[in-house]
Amino acid sequence: MGITAITGAMALAFAAIHIFVGRLHFLSVTPRSRWLSFAGGVAVGYIFLHVLPELAAHQREFAEEMGVDRITAESVVYSLALAGLATFYGLERLVQRGGEAGDAKRMQRHVLYLHTVSYGALNLLIGYLLLQGEEEGAWGLALYFTAMSLHFVTADFGMREDNRAAYDRIGRWIITACVIAGWLLGLVLDLSKTLIGCLFAFLAGGIVLNVLKEELPEERQSAFLPFLFGTLLYAALVIAERHGV
Repeated sequence: MGITAITGAMALAFAAIHIFVGRLHFLSVTPRSRWLSFAGGVAVGYIFLHVLPELAAHQREFAEEMGVDRITAESVVYSLALAGLATFYGLERLVQRGGEAGDAKRMQRHVLYLHTVSYGALNLLIGYLLLQGEEEGAWGLALYFTAMSLHFVTADFGMREDNRAAYDRIGRWIITACVIAGWLLGLVLDLSKTLIGCLFAFLAGGIVLNVLKEELPEERQSAFLPFLFGTLLYAALVIAERHGV
């Protein structure tokens, strides 16, 4: 089976998560489902043990293509990661304030649509990186797919909790279309490695924020040990992949 067919199947699996996450009833418990905490740990492990080291490894390449020194290139790349975190945090605060405003229904609806579009853009990038990302070989692609799948479970569950009706009616279809469109773009659009790296950096910040906002609030009653286990397990898989185990 060729890489196009494999990544196409992965894109469809991503789409299935978006569409059917509401049927995973075992996640809707308090204290927070240990599976969600485990998924969050895997996603964080992916960012810190895979994405950020890859960005550091390409500093010289970034510097040459940008026409700047390596320190400046490093600052630009990590600033993009910070920008991704800040952008998605700002959107999250808008969603929360929408529910507290006097004209709550109208404002919340508009802000939730903005939130859906922004999350859709993140999905577009994730779908694109299935074919055009930094992953090399079956192991790397499998680790990317696993981490992003679990991230989608965590993020979609939280998004659906914010407004179940809006998510079920239109939100899930928008983000599903985006991840499929991203994969299709990967078939026809070949961006430079530097631009892909910059997009990857922004994606890293967004994922860190999305995971931590689901794990940290006290009312979630998150489970630390499953979160830690997910992080350590993913770390072990990354180390095994890099050493050819």
